[in-house]
Amino acid sequence: MKTKKLLAGALILAMATGCLSGCAAPKTETPQIDGYNLLWSDEFDGNKLDETKWNKELREPGWTNNELQEYTDSEQNIYVKDGCLNIKAIKTTDENGNDYYTSGKVQGQNKTDFMYGKVVISAKVPEGQGLWPALWMMPKDESYYGQWPKCGEIDIMEVLGNQTNIAYGTVHYGEPHAEQQGIYTLDSGSFADEFHEYSIEWEPGEMRWYIDGNLYNTVNDWYTKVDGEEMKDYPAPFNQLFFIQMNLAVGGDWPGNPDETTDFDNAVFQIDYVRVYQKAEYDTNVTRPEQEFRGTTSDGNLIWNGDFSEAEPLDDEENWFFLLFYNGEGAAEIKDGEMIITSSACGTEEYSVQLVQPDLPLIQGTTYKLTFEACAAEDRTMIIAVTAPNVGWIRYLKDTKIDLTTDYQEFEFEFTMNDADDNYGRLEFNMGAQGSTATIYIKNVRIEIVE
Repeated sequence: MKTKKLLAGALILAMATGCLSGCAAPKTETPQIDGYNLLWSDEFDGNKLDETKWNKELREPGWTNNELQEYTDSEQNIYVKDGCLNIKAIKTTDENGNDYYTSGKVQGQNKTDFMYGKVVISAKVPEGQGLWPALWMMPKDESYYGQWPKCGEIDIMEVLGNQTNIAYGTVHYGEPHAEQQGIYTLDSGSFADEFHEYSIEWEPGEMRWYIDGNLYNTVNDWYTKVDGEEMKDYPAPFNQLFFIQMNLAVGGDWPGNPDETTDFDNAVFQIDYVRVYQKAEYDTNVTRPEQEFRGTTSDGNLIWNGDFSEAEPLDDEENWFFLLFYNGEGAAEIKDGEMIITSSACGTEEYSVQLVQPDLPLIQGTTYKLTFEACAAEDRTMIIAVTAPNVGWIRYLKDTKIDLTTDYQEFEFEFTMNDADDNYGRLEFNMGAQGSTATIYIKNVRIEIVE
């Protein structure tokens, strides 16, 4: 088959805007990147938003994700100052005396749309419960492959204001809704302390996420289709024009609502620059990778290192992985054939203290049996589940609370996988928000095929 090439640069942007020749050049010289040409940038060096590149999007409260803010075009919410774009969330009251929030959303639809490239954005996020800054991308024509999520969404960065040492990079697609997410955790400090550089390299068959030049997420397997129809040709839906969006949400399903600790005087999302680069050409002759299902151990266990015979690292997402969220504090170690989880704070969510094994290969129509032994330093509870991180977090084994005692007990659960084959199932042990920080001990974890 003849390899197709897609020319970059002015040709692609002309498809989005008709012509870029009338747009002002960046006021400061932007750095070159080997293998790329600068397509467009905004250094925010002036004293107002360049509306040849950006739109101020207006939205009423509750428009999406149960968020609380109204997006306005007020210069109190969106303003350029000291070389930065500032998006500020403001708390006021309505005519009934209820809390009311305004904020800003800036996006480039129909002005700076592009297809494929490297996006580099320097930003500093605000800190505070209920604040939700985001850098993300949506297609210029959302209806081309169908409404969200069929159209696709690329999230360059999201940070939750109550946990500003963690950033997320995510891609959404498909019907049913599927997503793949990378997580980047700072060793020290916070994304609210100083500016960090968030970047994505978007190519016809792969996307790569970086923070401060560090690669932390790679995705090359996605799809889209309309219910009842065949899948669209890969790499749909990510073979169309997209535009960049930057906003500061308040509240919503993910971060939760603000509380008395949220400091709205300092609720400002600052963007130092946005730079979009492209290669001279892209190879669009790509095919969706064949799914390679991870095998079992020699004794038929889908769980690797389920006997904890190897004292493996627990922060590398390979085999066992220990996670802390939402004020959970603790540590995990493998010792003498046991997984030992110690907690000093149980956090606010069931998954605030969490042990997982990702990348479980689960096949439609198959019944599985989960067994393990567990105990605790004192009587307490723990929640187990088998989940689908890439398929809207549906449950293959529903969240099940178990009672732990000071003596080891053996637990056994069966579940049948009735959904489409999933190469990325996940076993979860959730130990947060259950009123106890008693140490938990786990051993002999198995998932095996029953039929």
